[in-house]
Amino acid sequence: MTTSADSRAHRGTLAVSLLLFLAGAGVVDLDAQGLTSADLQRLVSVSSVEISPCGERILYGVQHSDRQGSPYTRFWILDRTDDSHRELLGDRDVSIGNPRWSPDGHRIGFMGSEAGRRGVMVVGADGSGLRLVVEATGTNHPLPGSEQHIAWSPDSRRIAYLSSTPGPETVEAEGDPIVIRRYNYKTTGAGGDYFTDNRRLQIYMVEVETGRSTQLTDNHYQDHSLDWSPAGDEILFISNRELKNDRNHNYDLFAVNVEGGTERRLTALESMVYRARWSPDGSRIAYHGTTRGLTSSETTMEDTHVWTIDADGSNRRHLGQVVDNRQSAPQWSPDGQHLYFTVQERGNVGLYRLPGEGGEAEPMVTELGRVTGFSPGANGEVAYTFTGPSDQAQLFLRDSGGVILQLTDLNSELFAARDISEVESFTFLSYDGLEVEAFLVKPLDLQEDQSRYHPLIVRIKGGPHGQRGASFSLTPQIYAAHGYAVLKVNYRGSTGYGQAFADAIFRDQNGGEAQDVLYGMRTALARYPWLDPDRVGVEGGSYGGQLSMWLVTQTDEFAAAIPRAGISNLVSFNYLGYYHDYLAVEYGGFPHERFSGQRHIMDELWYRSPLRYVAQVSTPVMLVHGMNDFNVVKEEAEQFYIGLHDVGLDPVLVLYPREGHGIREVQHQIDLIDRSLAWYREHFER
Repeated sequence: MTTSADSRAHRGTLAVSLLLFLAGAGVVDLDAQGLTSADLQRLVSVSSVEISPCGERILYGVQHSDRQGSPYTRFWILDRTDDSHRELLGDRDVSIGNPRWSPDGHRIGFMGSEAGRRGVMVVGADGSGLRLVVEATGTNHPLPGSEQHIAWSPDSRRIAYLSSTPGPETVEAEGDPIVIRRYNYKTTGAGGDYFTDNRRLQIYMVEVETGRSTQLTDNHYQDHSLDWSPAGDEILFISNRELKNDRNHNYDLFAVNVEGGTERRLTALESMVYRARWSPDGSRIAYHGTTRGLTSSETTMEDTHVWTIDADGSNRRHLGQVVDNRQSAPQWSPDGQHLYFTVQERGNVGLYRLPGEGGEAEPMVTELGRVTGFSPGANGEVAYTFTGPSDQAQLFLRDSGGVILQLTDLNSELFAARDISEVESFTFLSYDGLEVEAFLVKPLDLQEDQSRYHPLIVRIKGGPHGQRGASFSLTPQIYAAHGYAVLKVNYRGSTGYGQAFADAIFRDQNGGEAQDVLYGMRTALARYPWLDPDRVGVEGGSYGGQLSMWLVTQTDEFAAAIPRAGISNLVSFNYLGYYHDYLAVEYGGFPHERFSGQRHIMDELWYRSPLRYVAQVSTPVMLVHGMNDFNVVKEEAEQFYIGLHDVGLDPVLVLYPREGHGIREVQHQIDLIDRSLAWYREHFER
């Protein structure tokens, strides 16, 4: 794969000018240094990309963190005829979600809001004529895997969109007292909501010029993830039509006729269907799916793959089985000859394509790092966003000849004054001989001659499925700037190493994967003699928080721990979180059931809960949780906190208001980084 250095340099110059416009000109510090928590407010990243139908323009989003609250995104258009970058809406305070080019390339449609009004909005490709076409309402009910909130008709005259209607539970749920009958009665905590609003997404279409809207589906299900057929007669969507759909995360593929509103069902599977797209000629549909009968609304142990099906619902084909790793939702090339998708592989996320009729997968982008979004263009070119080892996501283009061009370099000013630490990968054999991969972020001021010994932070990923790699991550780089090394272990259960590796955690939470983390830590201490075994910390979020709590109950090798949003009691978690099917997938049954006539699954869950072993903890622990986290409720941290006090320790509990499952607000992120460094300094310097 070749690279055009001249083109990259030219576009880098343009990107620097763009950065100055985005963030304001600043003075570059000629003495480079490591990253700080305050740099979070200066870093930007490209968050989405879509090539226009004519191929001459690229719409992309840029995420900022330079103001109070959560990060926000502004959208830009790159004109490839003159390499100019223009902000789509200038300084207008408009939120934009799910933007899509009209098929004629003249306008961009999106779900947006301005001045308190939300709905389908359109704007000219030149940024003119912004208007709200029709108002729409959403839902706070969690819809994992949902996308494509709008879809243009082929003639660019109409837009299909989602808006919500009241469900049958609404009257009682708004009463005093509140009467609950639903299984899934909670939401994610976003926006401060505790209860789901009991609204259902339905499909509508609106005439762009007149604003005349027509409702196409009318039911008590959630219909979403839209795509308009090339013939213009149907809208593709997914919906869970199970009788007890709150208890069964089982979406199938449907199409609704735009004239009469009649529906037809294309699949009736026990497994999951996610995100589907018509082929350009309308003869086939590509989608993202699984094969197993039990899929959690939170995660899936089974790798998602690329599938196709004929437009009439026949001839379902598992095209993605040629790659034994987790794949993203596919997109067709404009000529319908290929399907593009990403693949997780050994800490990286590469971009691949398959022939539309099936065959071998062809790698398109395999550099060290992560492809985070992509948009196929004509003649084999593809625009994509990519996070490498030394920068947040930027915009790239792989042209028809395989030449890779970097189109933005939005952090160039900041990184001219900052050094980035090296990330090194290594493999080791775990306790049972299984090969596991880990990534070590080296200290910025590394003294390999052992004139200085460096602390090690074991930073455990969430999941348990998913992966970490060498791509840029801010917090480890900040730790490295303070002289710390950071270890990331892709323990068993991680994706990117084949289905068998992902399945190796089945019925074994806080078991083999915890040993993988310990063996990885001990291997690093042995292989890198400049690491200080007396100054080792452990932290992680979500499943990483759970493992952090578990490990300090099993060993005294850590000098300090910072579990974030972790599960301390697997039994209480199952009944208090907003999804109740996650552990059923991980253990092969619900907690009240038995293991093939053996003991109850619930007994096994308690046996593997960190809280059960709290009396064995000697490590100083600072627990971190979002107060609006209903994925893993804050009571999971509170139980462990009280338990640690009861056994005579002096733990700290940090609760962030307004935060859900993960810390989003910029000032909270900065506070957490600084607070974590202070915690490690306090306990490493004793």
